Amino acid sequence: MSAQSTLTIYTKERGAELGDLFGIFFEDLNHAADGGLYAELVQNRSFEFDPIDRAEYHALTAWEKIERGGGKAEMTVEDSHPLNPRNLHYVAIDIQSEGDGVGIMNQGFNSGIPVKRGENYLFSIYARRDASFEEPVFVTIEGTDGAVHGEATIVVQSSEWTKYDAKLTAVDTDTSSRLVIVTKGKGKLYLDMVSLFPEKTFRNRPNGMREDIAALLTDLKPKFMRFPGGCLVHDGSLNPDDRNSMYRWKNTLGDIAQRPARRNNWSYNQTLGLGYYEYFLFCEDIGAKPIPILPGGYDPHHKRIVPLDELQPWIDDALDLIEFANGDSSTEWGAIRTKLGHPEPFGLEYIGIGNEEVGEPFFERYPYFHNAIKEKYPDIKVINSSGPFAAGGEYERGWNSARENNSDLVDEHYYQSPEWFLAHYHRYDDFRAEDPKVFLGEYASWGNTYYNALVEAAFMTGLEKNAHAVGLACYAPMLCNVDYINWKPDLIWFNNHEVYGTANYYVQKLFMHHQGDQLLQIEANGFGEKQENKMKPINGALALGTDRCSFRFRDMLLVNNDTGETRELNGSSAALSDTDEDRLGGTATRKLDLGETDWENYTLSLKAQKISGPKGFNIYFGKSDDNNQLIWEVGGWQNQDSAICSSVNGRTSCLTQSLFNVEPDMEYELALKISGRRIRAYIDNMLINDTEDKLPVIEPLYYSASYERSTGDIIVKVVNVQKNSVSAQIALADLHKTSLTVEVYEMSGHALDDENTFESPERVAPKQKEFSTEGSGFHYDFPKHSITVFRVK
Repeated sequence: MSAQSTLTIYTKERGAELGDLFGIFFEDLNHAADGGLYAELVQNRSFEFDPIDRAEYHALTAWEKIERGGGKAEMTVEDSHPLNPRNLHYVAIDIQSEGDGVGIMNQGFNSGIPVKRGENYLFSIYARRDASFEEPVFVTIEGTDGAVHGEATIVVQSSEWTKYDAKLTAVDTDTSSRLVIVTKGKGKLYLDMVSLFPEKTFRNRPNGMREDIAALLTDLKPKFMRFPGGCLVHDGSLNPDDRNSMYRWKNTLGDIAQRPARRNNWSYNQTLGLGYYEYFLFCEDIGAKPIPILPGGYDPHHKRIVPLDELQPWIDDALDLIEFANGDSSTEWGAIRTKLGHPEPFGLEYIGIGNEEVGEPFFERYPYFHNAIKEKYPDIKVINSSGPFAAGGEYERGWNSARENNSDLVDEHYYQSPEWFLAHYHRYDDFRAEDPKVFLGEYASWGNTYYNALVEAAFMTGLEKNAHAVGLACYAPMLCNVDYINWKPDLIWFNNHEVYGTANYYVQKLFMHHQGDQLLQIEANGFGEKQENKMKPINGALALGTDRCSFRFRDMLLVNNDTGETRELNGSSAALSDTDEDRLGGTATRKLDLGETDWENYTLSLKAQKISGPKGFNIYFGKSDDNNQLIWEVGGWQNQDSAICSSVNGRTSCLTQSLFNVEPDMEYELALKISGRRIRAYIDNMLINDTEDKLPVIEPLYYSASYERSTGDIIVKVVNVQKNSVSAQIALADLHKTSLTVEVYEMSGHALDDENTFESPERVAPKQKEFSTEGSGFHYDFPKHSITVFRVK
């Protein structure tokens, strides 16, 4: 590398506005809300858990009967005299023998209910009693050893549902407590909506957020927050009153006792205590613009479709939401917001329709939403969807819809290997400024190691440098409770009393704190050539595989497209059977090796017929082992896709996807054509997938620069993913100063597999320093595997 390697920042040549580029995404998965950000400490507070949420759930999940000192009681769940039509179930305690008390106990989430010595906890309950019942009700927070950490007493005086409140002060610290409610006497006591909140919530809001998690989110300084999902937006029935309905925002307003319980599509119960009003308040509290995402009248998971002539109520939901957020108190929904306690508008600027939608039904319905919103609220930016894949038929369908309808942004999602992110660093370079902007609404590399964070930082400099095309971006998912994992990696991990940010979190924090307002031109000179991987062709082992399905294959041939040489594979025919019956009988065959090839230009062809099973099958190629291979998924996921995927070190990237369903008894003719690293897949002579498996090209440095108006600072970000340090001169052209003060924020000195933990929550985190220098430039040695941010004052 030349001693004259220079990064030149042209401080007066300002480009695209960076706007609201970096923000956060909230979805209630991994118990991100209940048992997470939402500070409620009681699990199943309204006795509404049900097998529709999760097979093993029932109305008394997380509850136990308490019988002390000879006390006896029957505890049943009833619904004949409910609190309200949306909260049907309640518990009835029929005291047979009082002893030292009978009642119920709630286990909370994780190891139990966490309390801290000296802090207050707000208890509330709806209760009623038989006329013969006269004894007080004792409320305690107890350790598993029976030690009482806090106590209060209420007196239930009515045979009608009445709300009772009490405050308990913890005398000990315990992260595994239980909430215990006991009484004596005779007769029946009825209980519902049992709640316990820490008095100290974020910003001390009632029905508020857990302070430590909210503080980490506030510390990010995000420009926006996308909510409430995610797949939970559109996964559900069309009837808003159904337990498993799509997410309908109007169900989440008002008294929490009136909000219906909801099946969360991540296989648990969602109380909706964290609802749309709370989302808007939270965005306001952390200084983030709200970006709500609404269903578009189509559930692609279960093919539920709202008829076009019944779509208006769904469109009205979108229009009413905008009025709820922005209308004054003279409007219907603005008045509802005012009544809830917020007369000032929330200042909504963006709204998304659909999340990861695939299929014609969504894109047929999207224009109805878009046109209605633009007609009534022309300044609202409307976000379209391009599915959960980075390329392919549905991705292109989404972009075509966005162009045809003049959508403001297109929501792109992808979770890929770190190698994919390095290979696609220039992904947005050729996107046109006149097209809708990209909203990278969900992205992450597979993992929470320093290596993942390093690669994501490199990719994010590319997002900044393409601000002409990329309008918004947020890492996903955001929160994960370690005892309820649906998905990983995640930005922030927590249990019931601790929380930490991952290495990825600290990268996001660096980029949010030091985003700047306007892009600056930056050039690199004298760094030598990029580290390009040799153009290794795709060859190696071949195999077939299936999961819980039975298939027959025939006419399996491998043809050298250069020489015409032909090989029969496995005697030209094969069968795979991995049904439940096969597994029980020990006869399951789920994978078959077909040999290997060192050809560089070849075609694998075969005929395939499904005998039984819910999905399709896979063709594996370019295999060096099971962790490094390419996969053609025919009838992948819910038997919806034909996808080409690349697995590197066990981390899979979907290179391209198109819709395809494998029908039983149908015989399909398939051909997989490989030329170098180009992959083309044909079904019945129709091209269904066409992609290139790009290899990473390592840049000498990854960099971007911006100008911040409020401070006048010049911000420069530099990422070195190489295993050696890189020296460079930083030249600030047109900055006529005799001396500079430079703040430096740097992540370096970490092993690539380092991760943060509860025991070492800041093992991987930035360090800050400052230096002064003469003139309008300075020299810097960028350590190996480092992320560096300069603020030139």
